Amino acid sequence: MKGELIFGVNPVKESLQGTRGAFNLYVQISATDHRVEKIIKLAEERGVAVHRKEKQDLTRMCASSHHQGLALEVEPFRYTELEDLLASVTQTGASGFLLVLDGIQDPHNLGALIRSAACAGADGVIIPKDRACGITAAAEKSSAGAVETIPVAQVTNIVQTLETLKKSGYWIYGLDGEARQSIYGVKFSGNTVLVTGSEGEGIRPLVRKQCDVVMSIPQYGGVGSLNASVAGGVALFEAARGVRGVSNS
Repeated sequence: MKGELIFGVNPVKESLQGTRGAFNLYVQISATDHRVEKIIKLAEERGVAVHRKEKQDLTRMCASSHHQGLALEVEPFRYTELEDLLASVTQTGASGFLLVLDGIQDPHNLGALIRSAACAGADGVIIPKDRACGITAAAEKSSAGAVETIPVAQVTNIVQTLETLKKSGYWIYGLDGEARQSIYGVKFSGNTVLVTGSEGEGIRPLVRKQCDVVMSIPQYGGVGSLNASVAGGVALFEAARGVRGVSNS
């Protein structure tokens, strides 16, 4: 195999519509609905070989039963360089809006957060290289193909990256369940970085120190804390209202 496998209707479709190199499309023999036919047509238009497979063969290839009858062999995921990400944001002339993830371990949470970032109009997502999940097939599946639509940068040191962002004119907002400041009392504007931490630990102390504002999402009952991807999604859309100039009216 030349590259890696991604699977699921939306991840495969988004990848075939993007610029990522694709080599082979594997389709479940019994998969015949209109979505599959459109994806096969996309593959043929790009010169990607199409192979029919039994369901159990696809399940074995993907190491998952959630492939929806489709798998695509693609080149390894291409992360964006931080410098290139910042330069592309500057060229738009609009306020920058970035999501920084400090140690997300679960690929499903990572994919869901990337999907929320894309839907909220963020310019990019920044993740660490170590002690965190990278862009895997499971993350791509959970993002429903959003990893093909929003830049993802992978950096060596989150603390140093936040220092760089601050020097570039960004205001850093950290999400911490223990913070007294409510997210609903924060007025987001200008170049904005939202930082959210890992599923169990939250943002690390050194990362927290880099934040200009540390805030929490008020809770009114139920369990003790929100899932990382849910909390990140709530915060992303609240920040987007200010950064993107969306009013309540």
